Amino acid sequence: MDQKLLEKLKSITEEEQKIIEGQNKVDPNLYMSNDDAVKAPDGENFRVDAARLLSKGRFIEVRPNTRFVHFPSHTHNYVEMIYMYSGSTTHILNGRDKIVLKEGDLLFLNQNAAQEILPAGMNDIGVNFIMLPEFFAQSISMLGADNILRSFLISAMTGEDGITSYLHFKAKDILPVQNLLENMIWNTVEHKKETNKINQNTMNLVLMNLSSFSEDLKEAAPASYEQSLMLAALQYIDKNYKDGSLTDLCQDLSEPTYYISRLLKKYTGENFKGLLQKRKLEQAAYLLLNTNLSTVKIIETIGYDNSSYFHRKFKEAYGASPKNYRQKKTTSQS
Repeated sequence: MDQKLLEKLKSITEEEQKIIEGQNKVDPNLYMSNDDAVKAPDGENFRVDAARLLSKGRFIEVRPNTRFVHFPSHTHNYVEMIYMYSGSTTHILNGRDKIVLKEGDLLFLNQNAAQEILPAGMNDIGVNFIMLPEFFAQSISMLGADNILRSFLISAMTGEDGITSYLHFKAKDILPVQNLLENMIWNTVEHKKETNKINQNTMNLVLMNLSSFSEDLKEAAPASYEQSLMLAALQYIDKNYKDGSLTDLCQDLSEPTYYISRLLKKYTGENFKGLLQKRKLEQAAYLLLNTNLSTVKIIETIGYDNSSYFHRKFKEAYGASPKNYRQKKTTSQS
């Protein structure tokens, strides 16, 4: 932890000074668009507008969390990541889930997550990363092997409901992630040239590291037991797409097959077989673009034993045969 950066982040803001002097609540007009301010004059359950926080032309901004006051329930029209730089803060998400962020923790929120923050003290420094959805366009293509992060980012970009509206990572002991985040904060606070480009590439590395360490992180993402099961199911499919089975999954989760089948349909709109097939085809597409493996070898690698069935399903999913898909993508990228 860089002490100079910490001292800069600990500085009392103009908003916090007013709170210290007796303003006992957050002024929502600092965060809402003019139209939203008219719709929510009481300042309850308001939406924070990226235009009030982002400098013109930037995809990303950082700002310390507002301390010394209860921050009422609100949503965002952007993707927010909170990095707990020091101390701790308590967040109530979607009106029911209590998350205590400790030093080194990360909390990702998409636009649909309702967030409430309990009062923080002087040394409780949470750094809010305000990011426009398009900031993650490149990241999605780099996370082809991680359904959880990819699904979250897709829902964050589209504004649609996903498996979960937030992801919580305990990353204090992952040195690469800590170093990368500190670099992002420093670049943004110091207004370095090409901040957008540098931070976008750095965030890609952050997400790739989180993906690599996901087994050790024990994500606290789900808002309920059902969503916890769904995240575990997606992890299972991600790792066992070649020969996984619903029976084995349910044994791992200690739940009956009819229950997991119902939850999969409820949260994803697909049954287990459909999700497994989708994952196989995604892996096939990735291998077509990133390796020189023959189609025959790829079919074997992803666990299909019927070549004609694979070709038919691939064309249904991607609108082209595996050969044409590889050729078109290679041509467009050259």
